[in-house]
Amino acid sequence: MGKAEFLSPKAISNRIKSKGLQKLRWYCQMCQKQCRDENGFKCHCMSESHQRQLLLASENPDQFMDYFSEEFKNDFLELIRRRFGTKRVHNNIVYNEYISNREHVHMNSTQWETLTDFTKWLGKEGYCKVDETPKGWYIQYIDRDPETIRRQEELEKKKKQDLDDEERSAKFIEEQVRRGKEGKEEETPVFTELKRENEEEKVVFNLAKGLSNSAASSSKSSTSLGPSALQVAATSVKRKESSHTSESKEKKKKSALDEIIEMEEQKKKTTRVDYWLHPNIIVKVVTKKLGEKYYKKKGVIKEVQEKYTAIVKMTDSGDKLKLDQSHLETVIPAPGKRVLVLNGSYREMEAILESIDERTFSATLILDSGRLKGKKIDGIAYEDFSKLA
Repeated sequence: MGKAEFLSPKAISNRIKSKGLQKLRWYCQMCQKQCRDENGFKCHCMSESHQRQLLLASENPDQFMDYFSEEFKNDFLELIRRRFGTKRVHNNIVYNEYISNREHVHMNSTQWETLTDFTKWLGKEGYCKVDETPKGWYIQYIDRDPETIRRQEELEKKKKQDLDDEERSAKFIEEQVRRGKEGKEEETPVFTELKRENEEEKVVFNLAKGLSNSAASSSKSSTSLGPSALQVAATSVKRKESSHTSESKEKKKKSALDEIIEMEEQKKKTTRVDYWLHPNIIVKVVTKKLGEKYYKKKGVIKEVQEKYTAIVKMTDSGDKLKLDQSHLETVIPAPGKRVLVLNGSYREMEAILESIDERTFSATLILDSGRLKGKKIDGIAYEDFSKLA
């Protein structure tokens, strides 16, 4: 029977069979050969090369089994380290990825009969952390790479050093507090007996701040205050109150003026932003991705989503489109029409378009809202304002 022609059904099926994984019972680990069917495996077993490999294996079977076991273990651990790292993962997931490689070492040629036995052995030898759950066995790779250990030690040293620095600074602060306390003598209160020099004299306690030391001396003078002294005190209090009220009025007037000035300066200091969409303005579609039906057509922004996306209702058809900011541009109306400032110092303020300068691609606007109503502003770029709906 001749060889199948190129791209014939037979040739295509042969290619598919040769690429994918085949049945395990038709694989020879000694020769590392995969057969497609039972007949091919039978012919391979009768071949001279296979018989020669069996004779070599029969001389020292333990050596070959140890070699295959070591290969299986190294490839399995390398897959865990590269693919999953130190994450906890189900052992069957790792095994399925391992056997997807066509050239892998099969488990039936190793010292472990099942995947569970191999998983237990990994935990026993300390290669992985192993735990059993109702869903099966889970493994977690233990990274003993010298470079990884060195990095972990450096991180621990850094943390310890930071803690030492904090403790050192805390001790330094405590030492400074202790020295400050040593420099000052603690004032101990002195208790004296209350004595009355004259039986008819009244005892007066002056509790005003700053006059506690002269309470005894002022007690006599306070009892002998005449009406003239009280009048002088009352007039001084009235003068203080009048001066205080006049100062507060001046502050209020000044604060209102300062508030307007500060608002003006704050608006001038505001920086430009990279988004300009705003509801109730008219825009124009400038993208051809939606077809000629919407290209260069106008619409009204009904809603703005996440600053850069707008829901636009088309003026002609009434369709609602969800468009990005880069697919839209502003609309410049005729002079005398109302517009909305979209960027710059006067952002979100309504204005009236006075004139257009085509040489500098800018316009002159007259503000029509806010505290600055009636103010004329020049040099507003085309993209910084748009017609109001």
